[in-house]
Amino acid sequence: MATGGPLDGLLVLDLTRVLAGPFCTLILADLGARVIKVEMPGRGDDTRQFGPFVNGESVYFASLNRGKESIALDLDAAPDRVVFETLLARADVLVENFRPGTLDRKGYGWEKLSERFPRLIYGEISGFGRTGPYRERPAYDIIVQAMGGLMSLTGEPGSPPHRTGTSIADISAGMFATIGICAALQQRARTGRGVLIDVAMLDCQVAILENAIARYTATGEVPGPTGGHHALIAPFGPFATADGRIVLAAGNNTLFRGLCAALGRPEMADDPRFRENEERAKNRQDLAREIESVLRGAPGSTWLPLLEAAGIPVAAVNTIDRVVADPQVRARNMLVRTVGGALGELVTAGNPIKVSGVPDPAERPAAPALDRDRVRIIAEFGGG
Repeated sequence: MATGGPLDGLLVLDLTRVLAGPFCTLILADLGARVIKVEMPGRGDDTRQFGPFVNGESVYFASLNRGKESIALDLDAAPDRVVFETLLARADVLVENFRPGTLDRKGYGWEKLSERFPRLIYGEISGFGRTGPYRERPAYDIIVQAMGGLMSLTGEPGSPPHRTGTSIADISAGMFATIGICAALQQRARTGRGVLIDVAMLDCQVAILENAIARYTATGEVPGPTGGHHALIAPFGPFATADGRIVLAAGNNTLFRGLCAALGRPEMADDPRFRENEERAKNRQDLAREIESVLRGAPGSTWLPLLEAAGIPVAAVNTIDRVVADPQVRARNMLVRTVGGALGELVTAGNPIKVSGVPDPAERPAAPALDRDRVRIIAEFGGG
């Protein structure tokens, strides 16, 4: 539903399912676009079958599709194709995350649609993109995390490969697709024509490897996992206290000296092993032992306010229940309630993009039931 945001007035046809595509269109909806979700009759988005369920409805689906409308269309059936094409005639953006070629076979690929609807921006999210030897392969988040090197960097040294705790390959693809669509809208304002946005999950995973590729190409050394600690900066990771772990991030010499003073060990800043960041990183294990020898003398609840008062970046390792209760998270309206659906009230993550002059309501429309908006959409756009 349009919200008066910067994309107010934009009509998006959302043919996506699962995570990467729906996350992209969720961002567009949060920024004010009207998003009509075109789903498979009888089943809908795959995530409608993903648990957990409340009142028979998927919490997973609800968290990614709030504020959207739903119409079920069989794109192989002539009557539904008529409805779909009336929507295409008015749409600004189409987003899909089928395997490349799927919509081409139905007559709705980029080449044909760009001829018929030259202003349409076509966002395509897939595992490997439209080109290259892997373009026909299926992909899930864990496949891309493995192929893109992320799993080789995640976990403790010597441990089996780990995926990240969230589906970052899917999420980053959705974010990059959103950026591409917004850039295409700016280009269309100048040229009057839409473009194809071809976003591959593997490309996006490679793009967010931070400095791992540059480190390898510059030094010939293959980066590996460093647990919770940064590969190049120290101290920068979790450290044990008397009752658990806290995270310290002393990212420069000034902060490190401040940390040493706050710990009652000012001399540690002049230890040749720790005087500069390069030495601290090389001697990370020795440094951790020195720091933890102090931190283990008191619980985290003692160290957190003491180190915060000293200006040291420090944090508890929050579980999700503590994130939900965090006053900063709440102050930024990063927890919003969706209302009006079969689930009842559901709390989900809010919109992190705060735009001046644009409302950021604490309540949002719920995700739609499958085909909920069919009658109203056909009445508005025609084709029925």
